[in-house]
Amino acid sequence: MKLLLIEDNTALAERIKQHLVSSRYLVDIVSSGEDGLEYVKKVTYSTIILDLGLPGIPGEAVCKKLRDAGVESPILILTGTGETNIKVKLLDTGADDYLTKPFDSGELRARVAALVRRQPLPHRKPLIRYNDIVIDTEERKVYRNETPIQLRRKEFDILEYLIANHGRVLTREMIVNHVWDTSKGDYNSSVDVHIKHLRDKIDRPFAVRYIKTAYGLGYKVDVPT
Repeated sequence: MKLLLIEDNTALAERIKQHLVSSRYLVDIVSSGEDGLEYVKKVTYSTIILDLGLPGIPGEAVCKKLRDAGVESPILILTGTGETNIKVKLLDTGADDYLTKPFDSGELRARVAALVRRQPLPHRKPLIRYNDIVIDTEERKVYRNETPIQLRRKEFDILEYLIANHGRVLTREMIVNHVWDTSKGDYNSSVDVHIKHLRDKIDRPFAVRYIKTAYGLGYKVDVPT
């Protein structure tokens, strides 16, 4: 699951990220409200962690703008004040929870996990079937023609994303935003490498090949025409 951390204190942001990565979350970091508002246009985050004392647009205003824009992801506010009236105002603005600095890393993980669990997943099914491919999303297992196929974590995530959108071209940027921590780095070449590995495991041992290249754009899963 992917989280967005909006925090201008670089050292604190990296510490928070490490605590959350250890719980197997992907974390994008931005240092300003303006950047945070841009990121949510491209990615649907499981939870947004928002520092109250940001430069430029303050955290409270960012929270309101996120809600006004229709962003439904849970928002956890990080605040340096323990004043009740401030906390009540934040909740009224659209925040789902708040954490007062300094905080324990275990409490942070617990608060995030609680917010993630609140999110409904109406379109997610335990089993995804596409012709002779079956993806068990809970056990993270893949079968083709009843043959189990061992995939690495990123390979699984990419295949699930492609099949959930079968027939639709997914650009490399879309795949990166869905699968990787996009706060830094260029992963376009990594997408190509992972697609090659997927083809070696999913397509080449079988008569029908599903993973197609949309030249100059990206990839899609489709049946041969």
